[in-house]
Amino acid sequence: MTDDVTPGALQARLGYLLKHTQLRFAEASARALAPLGIDGRELAVLAVLAAGAAGEPLSQAEAAAALGVDRTTMVALADALEAKGLVERRRSPHDRRRNALHVTGPGADLLARAEAVRHEVERGFLAPVAEAGEDPDALARLLALLLS
Repeated sequence: MTDDVTPGALQARLGYLLKHTQLRFAEASARALAPLGIDGRELAVLAVLAAGAAGEPLSQAEAAAALGVDRTTMVALADALEAKGLVERRRSPHDRRRNALHVTGPGADLLARAEAVRHEVERGFLAPVAEAGEDPDALARLLALLLS
């Protein structure tokens, strides 16, 4: 993680380490997902929509809340995925004011391929942790604990 250009004063700072680790992981993910025609944020949207809530499709507002993004960002993400034929908006039969986002067949197929790529990128990214004799899955568990 550290290199010769990183000032020693920063190498032990949690904020610096988290930020730069995330940036490196995002770059690795972007490179791996690019051949599929999506990015990490679009993959996250597909994953959240596919998981749904109790078998019901999510509205744009519900998806935005689940992803922790504002509604404007969610509209842009949904627009991009809809333009690619990966999701479609449908009016809710229960509430005509509500647009539900549905993953299309091609979207579900792409999600499966992209999740395999994501998993491979994560394993590769965490390989130095395993090589150091540590449990790579522990990092995700600890970060989840901090977010709970």
